[in-house]
Amino acid sequence: MIEPSLRTQALRTLLAAFRETTAPDWVRRLGDEGLGGIVLFGHNIVDPDQVTGLISTLRAGRPELIVSVDEEGGDVTRLGYTSGSRYPGNAALGIVDDESLTRQVYRALGSELAALGITLDLAPTVDVNSAPDNPVIGTRSFGTDPARVAAHTAAAVAGLADAGVAACAKHFPGHGATRVDSHDTVPVVDAPLSVLRERDLPPFAAAIAAGAPAIMTAHIRVPQVTGELPATFSPAALRGLLRDELGFTGAVVTDALEMGGAGADGLGHAAVRSLAAGADLLCLGARITEELVEATVAEIVAAVRDGRLPAERLADAAARSVVLATATRPGPARSTAGDGYDEIGLAAARRALRVHGVVPAARRPLVVELDAPPTIAVGEVPWGLLPYLERTAADADLVRLHPLSDPPIDVGALVDRSAGEPLILVTRDTHRHERIRAVIEDITAAHPQVVLVEMGWPAWRPPQALGYLATYGAGPANARAAAETLLPR
Repeated sequence: MIEPSLRTQALRTLLAAFRETTAPDWVRRLGDEGLGGIVLFGHNIVDPDQVTGLISTLRAGRPELIVSVDEEGGDVTRLGYTSGSRYPGNAALGIVDDESLTRQVYRALGSELAALGITLDLAPTVDVNSAPDNPVIGTRSFGTDPARVAAHTAAAVAGLADAGVAACAKHFPGHGATRVDSHDTVPVVDAPLSVLRERDLPPFAAAIAAGAPAIMTAHIRVPQVTGELPATFSPAALRGLLRDELGFTGAVVTDALEMGGAGADGLGHAAVRSLAAGADLLCLGARITEELVEATVAEIVAAVRDGRLPAERLADAAARSVVLATATRPGPARSTAGDGYDEIGLAAARRALRVHGVVPAARRPLVVELDAPPTIAVGEVPWGLLPYLERTAADADLVRLHPLSDPPIDVGALVDRSAGEPLILVTRDTHRHERIRAVIEDITAAHPQVVLVEMGWPAWRPPQALGYLATYGAGPANARAAAETLLPR
C-alpha cells in the first residue's frame, strides 16, 4: 500500500500525455489525485474549440493542473500540426535580430496559448547552433552567436510572460553542438566547462535573468561536467551548474524520458535518476498509458522507501511543481479570430528572407520540392512552397519528389518539363542529406536558371545555382514570403 502523501508527491512530479482528442477517464482521475500536468501533442489537437473543451475537462476537478505544449513556432508546432505554424521560428527571428520583434512574436504566440488555457510553453529553444550539421536543433535555434541567442532568449521569455504563459527554456546545458539526435541515443558534447560557459550557458543565464520559471534538461553527455551520465541524470549539471552557478530557483523540467537518450532502462528508473539528480517535473513523453504512469509512481515511491531517492528531494520537487503550477493562472477561454496573428508572423517572415544571386522573371516556372523525412521533434507538419502555391492556385508547374526513397530522378525529364522557364528547387536542411545535394548539383549542371529555396538551416549552397533564397524556416509564413519574391503578382 502506497502512503497517500508519497503517492501525491510522486504524481506531482509527472507531466503525462495521452493519445486521444478527449480526456480519458484515467487522466482525469490522476489529475484530480495530484498529477503535476499534461503535455499536449499534435495528435491531441483538432481545432481551438476542441482544445478549450479538452482543457476545461482536464481542469474540472483541479484548476491548477499544468497544461503544457511544445509550441516553438516555426518548424516545431503543435497548434499548427496539420497546417504549419503561422509564425516563423527562432532562426528567422535571429537573422532579423530585432529583439522587439521576437518579443512581439512570442507575445502573440503566448496569447494564442493563453486563450486556449495552456499555461506552460515548453519553449523557447535557446541552444546555440554551433554545429551546422546538428540533426535536431537547426532552425529551432536563434543562431550561432551566444550573445545574439541570449538576447533573443530574454525577449522570447518576456513575450510569453506578457501573455501570461510560463516559458521553459531548453535544452540545458546546451544541445547545439551535438551531431546525433537525443531522441535516438545519447549525444556527447566533448567540450571543457570553459567552452560551455562561453558558448552554451549565456542563453540560459539570460532566461533566468528574464524570469523564466522553468528550464528543460537535455539528454546529452558532457564528459567534462557530467562524466558518464546524461545531463538529465547529473547532479553536477542540475545542482552544480544550473542551481549553484547560474542561480536558478525555478522548476527543472526533463526532456521526454521515453527518448532513447534517457529511457533505455525504463521510465520508472529514468524518473528516479532524474529526480535524484535535481529534476522537479518529469516529462514522460508522448506514448504514455495509465499503466506506465502508475508503474512510474510506484518506482518513485519504492525508491524513497529503499533510500535511492531521499524523501526530502521528492518533497522539494513536488513543491517546485506546485509553484510552477501557480506561476500563471488560466484565464477564461476566448476566441483569437481577428487578432492579427497571421500578419505578425508574415511580417516577421518577410524580414527574415535572404535573397542571393539572381531570381529570374518567370511566366510559369517549374517548382520542384525535394522532400526528406522530418526529425522526430518536427514530426509530419506540412512544409514547403507547394502547400501555399496549391492553396493560392499560383501559375506554376508543381512537383514533389522524394530523392531518399524514390527511384533515381530523371534530370533530363525535369529540364525538358521546365520548357525554358526557371526551375525552382525547394529543400530544407539540405546539408543533412548527401543524396539530395547530389540531385541538386546534377540539376544545376543541366539547367542554366535554377533557383534554390532553402527552407531549413542554410549551411550549404550549390555554386552553380543562379539564385538562392534562405527562408530560415519551412512554415506557411516563410513559404508566402518566398513565393512573393519568386512569383510576384
